[in-house]
Amino acid sequence: MSTDTFTRDWQSWKTQRERDLADPLGWLALVSLDWLEDKPRAYEGLPGLWWQDAYAAYLDPQGADLSHDGERVTGVRRFELVNSGGTTRVVAGDVEIEVARRGGYLIRTHDPKAPVLNAFRGVPAYEPDAAWVLSGTFEPFDEPRPTTVGAVVEGLSHVYVSPGIVRFEHDGAEHTLTAFNGKKDGLLILFTDATSGVTTYAANRSLAVPEPAEDGSVVLDFTRATNLPCAFTDFATCPLPPAGNDLPFAVEAGEKLPYERSH
Repeated sequence: MSTDTFTRDWQSWKTQRERDLADPLGWLALVSLDWLEDKPRAYEGLPGLWWQDAYAAYLDPQGADLSHDGERVTGVRRFELVNSGGTTRVVAGDVEIEVARRGGYLIRTHDPKAPVLNAFRGVPAYEPDAAWVLSGTFEPFDEPRPTTVGAVVEGLSHVYVSPGIVRFEHDGAEHTLTAFNGKKDGLLILFTDATSGVTTYAANRSLAVPEPAEDGSVVLDFTRATNLPCAFTDFATCPLPPAGNDLPFAVEAGEKLPYERSH
């Protein structure tokens, strides 16, 4: 691939990435995060009463005009979710209240008028350099391994399934990274490196890796290393990288510390 084509493809990817981040009900639209308690209570600015037990979260709309999965919520609604898994949303006028299970249950509000969203002006990044597209090998475990990692929220942990490791070389040295399953396909790698906390977000960056080839070979395109939501907002509960995923060199590629965090 020519340098011009590589740069053009990267720029198209970056444009789409920033368009996704600017979603009026996306991560940058978050304005609150509240942990549910075991007794029904109201939360500031939100309709209804909310609570949890050991298995699920609950909403009593108290007559408010709310909907979930396209249906009006007229009575108590129960939400049973997988820990560290997918979330669900309740629509309340212009805002959406997201329900998630992260140890306990939490609710967070996505508001199109959120200050962070309205001030968003893109994500700073290193200039694309094809030298940061590295070849590696995926080595699957005999059985996928549950892997517990910390979170940017103190006292919280996440459990993900790791199908194996990725082995690659950089500057003549071999490195390994624990991989998780990608959201749709392929692999997802959470990592830190010598730029973390200097020019890039301290807690982590993520790298989506396409599905390994039949021989296990993979492509690690660090020019597409991205920030997790917690790099932009305090209302996210992002995981930290698993043990061993701290690269001892500077990955001067991919997204840098967001403008929102650099002052």
